[in-house]
Amino acid sequence: MPHPSYLLKPEWVKTIRDTGAEAEKLAMLHPDQLKLVYEQGWFKFLVPKAYSGLQLPLPDMVRLEESLAWANGSLGWVVTLCSGAGWFGGFLSADVAPELLNNPALCLAGSGASTGTATITDGGYIINGTWKYASGAHHATHITANCIIKNGDEPVLDADGNELILPFIFDKKDVEIFPAWKYIGMMATGSDAYQVSNLFVKANRCFKIDPAYAVINEPLYKYPFLQLAEATLAANISGMAVHFLDLCGPLFDEKQLGKRQPGTYRDATKQLLDELTAKLNNTRAEFYRAVDASWQSGLTGPAGYLTEVSATSRKLAKTARESVDKLYPYCGLQAANPDTEISQTWRDLHTASQHSLLNSI
Repeated sequence: MPHPSYLLKPEWVKTIRDTGAEAEKLAMLHPDQLKLVYEQGWFKFLVPKAYSGLQLPLPDMVRLEESLAWANGSLGWVVTLCSGAGWFGGFLSADVAPELLNNPALCLAGSGASTGTATITDGGYIINGTWKYASGAHHATHITANCIIKNGDEPVLDADGNELILPFIFDKKDVEIFPAWKYIGMMATGSDAYQVSNLFVKANRCFKIDPAYAVINEPLYKYPFLQLAEATLAANISGMAVHFLDLCGPLFDEKQLGKRQPGTYRDATKQLLDELTAKLNNTRAEFYRAVDASWQSGLTGPAGYLTEVSATSRKLAKTARESVDKLYPYCGLQAANPDTEISQTWRDLHTASQHSLLNSI
């Protein structure tokens, strides 16, 4: 299984990692990191080509996201979530999408939580609500949010009798962002909260995420959102785990040179690292086989293999967490020092892996 580094130029990795500590202090991506993201169009992975996006095939995009998360957890996460929101461009009304998405600095942030309301009014909706954890919010050009649709004081019901929930896209200037991210990892994601009050938006700022409602008739926008989200998040956690395991090797060698541990102990830790690296790589290969098969199935006929994508995404996330946790006790105090790269990687992985989408009993 190829190492995630093969998709990134060494100078890109250097820029990303050299600014990683400063990005944590800034609580958002560093300007040099953002410059690189814009130059490479990474926020536009899934934006339709019709709107100056890359519109990457899903397997290519997932591999790139794993590579970016390997370079730095916060950067990989922000690119994944913001480019994931760019996928909504395939569902936006054609009369508003070009205006919103043809922007070289495009970045869409948002939340999947349905903690807002959209009350129907003439020509559009009145939006009220507060949402948490919008990664990349500080450098976003637009913000997306899910809202419960209301007609007066009553919720509108869908065909199944449930409250109708639809996503909207707002201009950044119409949104108030406030501090909310106070966790041990992913500190440079700037995943703060936001709110809007009595905001009028036109009807064309509302869209529906459903293959039947795709405006851009391309396979990417027919792929189910659930498996797209599962695969992209699992790839991030995998990239962070590979980074952690990469750092363990030199750290264990340093301990050996210092003769601080008996030879049998050093041999045992090296063997454990080799075994866990092989296990993680085997799980990565299984995951990518499922992602590739689901994509090809969607291209050639009825979408299949989706259950395998869900299952292998969870398996990869679990294997990544367990591999890191088995090695952590042998890393010494460097792993507990918040100023070290290995600590940052550990903190990022354990924060990102709390995402409910990939946690199951």
